Amino acid sequence: MKEKVAFIGLGVMGFHMAGYLAKAGYQVSVYNRTLSKAEKWAESYSGDISKTPAQASQGAKIVFACVGNDNDLREICLGSEGAFAGMSEGSVFVDHTTTSATVAKELAKTAAEQGCGYLDAPVSGGQAGAENGALTVMLGGDITHYETVKPAIACYAKMQKLLGPVGHGQLSKMVNQICIAGVVQGLSEALHFAQQSGLNGNDVVEVISKGAAQSWQMDNRASTMLNNEFDFGFAVDWMRKDLGIVLDEARNNGAHLPLTALVDQFYSQVQNTGGSRWDTSSLITLLNKS
Repeated sequence: MKEKVAFIGLGVMGFHMAGYLAKAGYQVSVYNRTLSKAEKWAESYSGDISKTPAQASQGAKIVFACVGNDNDLREICLGSEGAFAGMSEGSVFVDHTTTSATVAKELAKTAAEQGCGYLDAPVSGGQAGAENGALTVMLGGDITHYETVKPAIACYAKMQKLLGPVGHGQLSKMVNQICIAGVVQGLSEALHFAQQSGLNGNDVVEVISKGAAQSWQMDNRASTMLNNEFDFGFAVDWMRKDLGIVLDEARNNGAHLPLTALVDQFYSQVQNTGGSRWDTSSLITLLNKS
């Protein structure tokens, strides 16, 4: 049996990530705001359920978190029941939430004041990546802290890399989301064009996916987009949250992101049509209605 770790946040990502840690032999203590999710996790994997983040973190060498946003992260880290209150000197906090780089730096400073490490470590790969243990993890922080957590992250990641000091993981995730936004919009327009031209969209994709137009979005979303299926995957609400973080950061660093800002507004239109929980590939619905 390996050392004790804690995992806070058992949503569609964290549930499976914590499961891979348990299957690898780590002693896992979990916490989730909705107790029923923690109970469901414990039915599938070996581990303990904690009543608070602080309790889950007691005695843990590594504390992982995957929650919703900046405020959620502060809530599970700070205060008498927060994870930091239960962590021991020398332990490391790993945040897999997609947040701002600002909150990562803020919480890293607080962790350091009590002798703990902090790594911002957002992920890419979606629910399927979490289920299959094939996530990509972008990390920011100290190399010594990274070396401590690297074997554990390998339980559910196919790719992980330390990209710089605290905050650089989140900044890299912003780059990731900028790329996705542009590709999904381009794919939506391409498939819409194919349909309007009387082409068989699936046949066209079969051909062009073997050339320079190939992308993860094309491989995994083109057929469902053509079938008008969006009730799965990474929700529009979450993408808008992420793009809001991107655009805030761009205002701070002077980056010019006209396409990202435009696609963000397209996602706003999808929300207004009732597609808040649809997959991000639902951008095509705006074109098919025009």
